[in-house]
Amino acid sequence: MNPTSTAVPDVKTSQILGACPHDCPDTCSLLTTVKGGVAIKVGGNPEHPHTAGALCTKVSRYPERTYHPQRILQPLKRVGPKGSGQFEPVSWGAALSDIAARLQAIAADGPDAAQAILPYSYAGTMGLVQGEGMAARFFHQLGASLLDRTVCSSAGAEALTQTLGGKLGMHLKFFAESRLILIWGSNSITSNLHFWRYAQKAKNQGAKLICIDPRKSETADKCDEHIALLPGTDGALALSLMHELIQHDWLDHDYLARYTLGWDLLRSRALQWPPERAARVCGIGPEQIRALARDYGACAASGEPAAIRMNYGMQRVHGGGNAARLIASLPALIGAWRHRAGGVLLSSSSSFPIQRAALQRPDLLGGRKPRTINMSTIGDNLLRAASQDFGPAVKALIVYNSNPVAIAPDSARVVQGFERDDLFTVVLEHFQTDTADYADYILPATTQLEHWDVHMSYGHTDVLLNRPAIAPLGQAKPNAQIFRELAQHMGFDDPCFADDDLTLCRMAYGAAVDFDELLEKGFVTLKLPDAPFAQGAYPTPSGKCEFFSARLAAMGLDGLPDHVPNHEPFNSSVDYPLAMISPPARNFLNSSFVNVESLRALEGEPLLEMHADDAAARGLQNGDTVRVFNQRGVYRCKLKISRRARVGVVNGLGVWWRKHGLAGTNVNELTSQALTDIGRAPTFYDCLVQVEADSRIGGTH
Repeated sequence: MNPTSTAVPDVKTSQILGACPHDCPDTCSLLTTVKGGVAIKVGGNPEHPHTAGALCTKVSRYPERTYHPQRILQPLKRVGPKGSGQFEPVSWGAALSDIAARLQAIAADGPDAAQAILPYSYAGTMGLVQGEGMAARFFHQLGASLLDRTVCSSAGAEALTQTLGGKLGMHLKFFAESRLILIWGSNSITSNLHFWRYAQKAKNQGAKLICIDPRKSETADKCDEHIALLPGTDGALALSLMHELIQHDWLDHDYLARYTLGWDLLRSRALQWPPERAARVCGIGPEQIRALARDYGACAASGEPAAIRMNYGMQRVHGGGNAARLIASLPALIGAWRHRAGGVLLSSSSSFPIQRAALQRPDLLGGRKPRTINMSTIGDNLLRAASQDFGPAVKALIVYNSNPVAIAPDSARVVQGFERDDLFTVVLEHFQTDTADYADYILPATTQLEHWDVHMSYGHTDVLLNRPAIAPLGQAKPNAQIFRELAQHMGFDDPCFADDDLTLCRMAYGAAVDFDELLEKGFVTLKLPDAPFAQGAYPTPSGKCEFFSARLAAMGLDGLPDHVPNHEPFNSSVDYPLAMISPPARNFLNSSFVNVESLRALEGEPLLEMHADDAAARGLQNGDTVRVFNQRGVYRCKLKISRRARVGVVNGLGVWWRKHGLAGTNVNELTSQALTDIGRAPTFYDCLVQVEADSRIGGTH
């Protein structure tokens, strides 16, 4: 059964409830207007409190993306060299038969041979069905290697788990009642738009907003204050704030005594970080630290709520996990959790009662224990030979919901791996991305407007349902249907492979969510306490906010959070004296939407933002074509001399497809495969570079 057959008939203009599938904390409720079977408009659902009828520019262009002339609408088989992008049409039957035969041959080569097959996916859709639903069942039955999905958020997720007990925090709407909001490592206006609405309401009611970010972002422009610290120094700043809170006794001693673990240890460590020390590390003035501590401590003294909105930019450095632990610890020092408008929010994911075992069926492994491969080191992993430690070399790669050639770090190594003639690669996609260029088969997948799915959120606590608004275009099929049919070609006969997509939607939350209400409204709000940790009750082993983690100590790590310097500390190298971060371009979302012409026109071209002083020192002018380089590679782009860059830090806005770059690369040519302190995550913003005029492409004006 193809569940998208329930799409609305072509008889009238209708509005279909859906959900935005993209990697954004807002998880908006959508209304798609359909006329004559064609989606003519995608808007925000005014009935959903968080969406409130508004969408970002990107998702409002969804019809342009769905009906894009370059949309892949039939299976394609490679006929040219890998990377050449040369393909010919092939039938679904022929494609799936050949793919199944190739996978079966690999899996038959010994008891653990199926581990040579690797799934590679992330958040091209955040849906529980078209993400890791039927796909997980397929790979579990096969016995393929498991994928450690670390590329975005796992350092921060581990930090929250070790400190608060899970990916939990404040409820989004209560930020509107906060008196102080620290927006830490987040450009909310471009990447968390609906949070910004609540922050603006708080500001209009007298709250102070402070942005902590190396880049003077669009959000920093709208805040009362901007603290432009160096990348990777957030932990030092958090420790120095604690120092000042202790020194001035801006503490909630009762909360600390009742509901925290390891305070004496953390107190001793924080007292080693006076503002002068932290200022030297962070590249800011000590008075900025004192003023920030006064603002935060004043809330403790007055009993007013102080809130922190973290985002994932600050944890993409070597010490990102420790820094996130320190920031997540701050609310407990002042008792901010006593208020529903106080505390911290990085992710709300653990709030959702997802029935993952029922949905993904890990029991299909049948006692097998496949290895786990980190997606953030895919470049090295594809180039590793078989060994006792690693296991078999990767021989087949199935990519869905991701574009690793563009988004994975150290992309020269990633390309080298994908170029292997002996690597069999299948890509499920909407478009011929950088990754699809290296595929042996490209299988056409449906967009969000064409299939069923059910969603969680990491920015609020509403479950959302996505209905198909239109029938699948061409021969496109939902991810789940592709894996369902591939399972048939592999001879997998477990009844679970017959579950259709609507059944999987119902299964995702089981009895924990009223599915009839979800069908009717498009969203269901989870019933949770307003102030989750007002009286402790943390889901940690101790039931307390754990400043000291015995679990980390048992792993041989420091159980107490600390400032951990970057792998590539700022100004440590005469060869590469500039720190580079690569925040997302405003009109893209990771590598999604890069090929939507109207959005790419808004972005213009790949840019590097640089402070005027750094440009002058290199004889560079605005608009020059520059060569950005380090020991890993070279990236060529246009220079924008901008107040958004602080001295010593350049901002390589991403993530452009490589094929749209000036010289066939993007900013990830420069990033490394080094990992974070905890969480096994990538360190995209822990990167030193040099910049010079590029005479090869045109040099200066």
